[in-house]
Amino acid sequence: MSVKVGLISDTHGLLRPQALEALQGCDYLIHGGDIGNPQILEALGAIAPLTVVRGNNDTDEAWAADVPYEAVLRVGKLAIYVTHILADVPETLPPDVTVVVTGHSHKPLQQTRHGVLFINPGSAGPRRFKLPISVGVLYIDEHEVRGELIELALS
Repeated sequence: MSVKVGLISDTHGLLRPQALEALQGCDYLIHGGDIGNPQILEALGAIAPLTVVRGNNDTDEAWAADVPYEAVLRVGKLAIYVTHILADVPETLPPDVTVVVTGHSHKPLQQTRHGVLFINPGSAGPRRFKLPISVGVLYIDEHEVRGELIELALS
């Protein structure tokens, strides 16, 4: 079983066509918070089943009241833990968690810590400082997980 999980975060109300294009063909999608408006969730949910968490900028929005601060997506025997801010990741994760997805920093980052892949797809929304506009993809094949960060070409 080979599964492709698209990762997007920090859209802040802007869902770029390049991001939608990069996420086509995914089996699942994860939005790592700071969504900006519910239309973004509708558009992403039309591509694939969507797991979403609330970001620190989504707190005053009535539509975001039902969006959790943390979520777990299970793909086969693997679990993907999602929360917006890296500092909010619990020190002890369940043993089946092999990937942690965060957002918030707008910096794309991928690193392995104690056998767990930590990945931040960066920001797909408005550019912040000189950071890239990006999304990510997880490729899951049975027990193997590989992450890819994709910088979006903006016209």
